[in-house]
Amino acid sequence: MKSNDQSTLALAGFLLQIKAIKLNTAKPFTWASGLKSPIYCDNRITLSYPKIRTHIRQEFVRLILEKYDKPDLIAGVATGGIAQGALVAQELGLPFAYVRSEQKSHGLTNLIEGVVEAGQSVVVIEDLVSTGGSSLKAVEALREKGANIKGMMAIFTYGMKAATESFQKANCELTTLTDFETLLQKASEENYITESDFESLLDWKQDPKSWSEKHT
Repeated sequence: MKSNDQSTLALAGFLLQIKAIKLNTAKPFTWASGLKSPIYCDNRITLSYPKIRTHIRQEFVRLILEKYDKPDLIAGVATGGIAQGALVAQELGLPFAYVRSEQKSHGLTNLIEGVVEAGQSVVVIEDLVSTGGSSLKAVEALREKGANIKGMMAIFTYGMKAATESFQKANCELTTLTDFETLLQKASEENYITESDFESLLDWKQDPKSWSEKHT
């Protein structure tokens, strides 16, 4: 699920303008997995732009209140969801905690930083969802603490089939502020991409692995 169309298009435009999302079919980006991709996303850049940062915070807040009323806790996913989650928690006047990507190797060896109590209702904030693997590990860690996960909210998702299936299997609702299809629509309208680029990006969405192999 995503936010309303006007808001999703506006945010897609912001992300393209500040190059938080970059599109390049001629010179693909290499992801950490080694796969080649025509799209690269770094939503942490939005924190450097007060107008956009505020827009994202307020959309998260609006959706949380619309869907879940007011939870007991906001939790961020390291690293991209930490700052965004803290901003949302501050706006709502709620406690905040975050989940590390892996357990700390020293000191208290925490996986979760902050106070999470059994029975608390929690909304999890993420910046980007690709396959959903790391995002759902954070959900699992919070559930192991006894948290009641109301849902996860993210700035952007590629809308990959694997992610959709993973979130369904984990019984965790995902809501995003904008998504891949909306981004393509905005990029096409604003002439960020050609018709050929548009088709190539759709091909990538359908089968990222095959697209990568063709462009290696």
